[in-house]
This record gives sequence, C-alpha cells and structure tokens, in this order.
Amino acid sequence: MNDLARQRQIVELLRDRPFASVRELQERLGVSAATVRRDIDKIDESGDARKVYGGVSALETSGAVFARPYDENRDLAVEAKRQIADLAATLVKDGDAVIVNGGSTCFHLGVKLADRNIRLFTNSMPLAAYLGENGSCSLTVAGGDLHREPRVIYSSAAPTAFYGSKFFLGAQGISAEGLLESHPLMVRSIQELSQTADQIVVLADSRKFSIHARNVALPLARVGTLITDDGLSDAAARMLESAGVAVRIAGGAP
Repeated sequence: MNDLARQRQIVELLRDRPFASVRELQERLGVSAATVRRDIDKIDESGDARKVYGGVSALETSGAVFARPYDENRDLAVEAKRQIADLAATLVKDGDAVIVNGGSTCFHLGVKLADRNIRLFTNSMPLAAYLGENGSCSLTVAGGDLHREPRVIYSSAAPTAFYGSKFFLGAQGISAEGLLESHPLMVRSIQELSQTADQIVVLADSRKFSIHARNVALPLARVGTLITDDGLSDAAARMLESAGVAVRIAGGAP
C-alpha cells in the first residue's frame, strides 16, 4: 500500500469515529510507528484531520462535536469538573469500598478521596500514579496492560476481583441511548466494572450532552445518579428524568 492509499484509509476511518491512536493504526495498516506518524503529519498538513497527542483526531464538522482524547479533555471545563467531584465525594462514607473509573472528572474525584478512610479501586493510570505518591486511602489498581490512550489499565483475561458500593464513572458523551464512548476498550471495561458495584454514579459536565461518540457503554436505565453542572439543558434534564436517573447539580440545589 502506498503513502496516499494509507492516508486515505486513515481519513476514511475517522469518518465515523473521533480518534485513532498510532498503535492502532500500526496494527491496522501493518507499518511502523514512524510511518504512521509521517502519514499523520501529511494528513494534518492537508487539513483532512488533526494531529493530536498519541494519534490523529477527526475534524468537527456538520455541527457534530466529537469526543476528544484524554490529554485534550483533561484541560476543558476544569472548574465544573472540580465542583462535580466535590459533590460526588459527599456520597462516599468512611469505610466505603468504591470504584473510580478512568477519565478526567473521575481523576478530580480520586484526588478528593486520596486521604479518606476508604478502599478505592481504579483502572486509571494517572489516578493510580497520583494516589501512589499522595494518598493514604487503601488503593487497588486494575491488573493488565497499560493503554496510553485512554490512559487506563485493562485485561480481558483478568476479571475484576473488587466489589464496591459505588462505581463512579464519566462518559465521553450522553444521549437517550445511554453513556457513549469512542474507544471499544472503555466500553468493555465500563460494562465489566458496572457488574461489580451496587450503585452507578455518573460524573459528567453539561458539555457531554452535545458530544457524539460511537459506542454505547451503558444504557441510561443502568445509571442511578448523574452529577453535572448548572449548564444542563431542560431537554437533557427531561431525558434523564424519563430514564429514572436522579440528577444532582454541583454548586446548586439537588
């Protein structure tokens, strides 16, 4: 396959998904990482897609807002994420065992829980690294391989042996179909972890209701509580209410 054919294939792949990692493109195209990076440079120069850390991102077109890679999303809506994490932390009691999923809002929650008298399980590489250096809570880290995008540790061969009273997770997008994720690995991990907790609590700033991601990780009917900010639209609030999801607004009244 020549350079132009590979680059066309990468652009086609991004027509129905927001991001492709260098590692994934290596495997799909059967070429070296250096070759993939050169292809990404060419695609970025042509304006057909955007070079980002760890891979290539689709352009935002036709009014659609696509999910972003972890390193980009981490720096967006930071104050809203911190307020959401503050409220989520009040749901955790001393002695609880909780699961905190990967993702930027969940990272802020993990920081809030670092010195609490709890047992905390996470698959988040950034959160595990932070708690290893700063925390005093009992920490259990998921086993398996490190996936640098989306910054989680996962193994399909090693089922989770941790049971929590609450599973805190974010979402790249939220629609009437449910919690949306672009990365299939995150979908599998969320589905598996959701089976090991009594309650599912979603932490999502209001932007997430306008973001498109390809895969449904969990239907809304599985969610007990969703914590968001005061930018939640009336339409999104009605959608959540009709699905039986309890909504709490960070920085405001429940």
